[in-house]
Amino acid sequence: MGKKLIFLGIETSCDETAASVVQENLDGSAKVLSSIVSSQIKEHEKFGGVVPELAARSHIENIDFIISKALKDAKINFELIDGVAATAGPGLIVCLTVGLNIGKAIAGFSGKPFVAVNHLEGHALSPALSNKIKFPYLLLLISGGHSQFLIVKNVNDYKQIGTTIDDALGEAFDKTAKMLNLGYPGGPAVEKFAKQGDKNFYKLPEPIINKAGCNLSFAGLKTAVLIQSKKIKNDKNLKLNLAASFQETIIKILNKKTKVAFSEFKKFSKKEKNTFVVAGGGCC
Repeated sequence: MGKKLIFLGIETSCDETAASVVQENLDGSAKVLSSIVSSQIKEHEKFGGVVPELAARSHIENIDFIISKALKDAKINFELIDGVAATAGPGLIVCLTVGLNIGKAIAGFSGKPFVAVNHLEGHALSPALSNKIKFPYLLLLISGGHSQFLIVKNVNDYKQIGTTIDDALGEAFDKTAKMLNLGYPGGPAVEKFAKQGDKNFYKLPEPIINKAGCNLSFAGLKTAVLIQSKKIKNDKNLKLNLAASFQETIIKILNKKTKVAFSEFKKFSKKEKNTFVVAGGGCC
């Protein structure tokens, strides 16, 4: 019976300081022994978005405690881990540097291997931590900075079949929340207000929806929301309706483009039952 690898993972790509201890299962899945996350919502709330320098400073202040807590909750120490992994990008460079530097330092001093992890690859493979998912599968990766359709063939083997040609979905949610003064972070705020509004009140554009392929576009939708937001001023009911209409339009866009992506995916996959995974950050 082979040894079950145990890794310490570190994440500081944006505004959350996180550390986790993960143990490999012999069947290829994994067991999360601990997962500690420190949110920075309060620090960035008054700015309506993430301020990189403030985020990096918060990472520096919290990272030692977060790692120690992750090891303690996992009932493990540095001597028992087999390696250290940290997010290497994409992300905010001043934030990424914090996790990378401490991860390399821990690995160096303990004589363990260090693995730099691609942020998007982490999203692509994370569902397999708790679910037995067989390759290949279709992935809709949506986060604050990325919106893509990917065919996940295997570890380190991906084919992008669609992406945003302008804004990412998470950014569209954050900007919409800011335009309507709904609060921060934008995704949860828009969702909360959308539940109280009429989703059919506004007819908003669905950019490039009828163009061939799986590419996405949200800039035109965001501009339409801006135009309407200037008209409604402080009318709460119209704000609720605009939030609801915006979210409903997003749902329509993703629904239509996902069907196109599935058509592309079926040309590649010969399985009778195909798997569709939605994964990403916490921005939307």
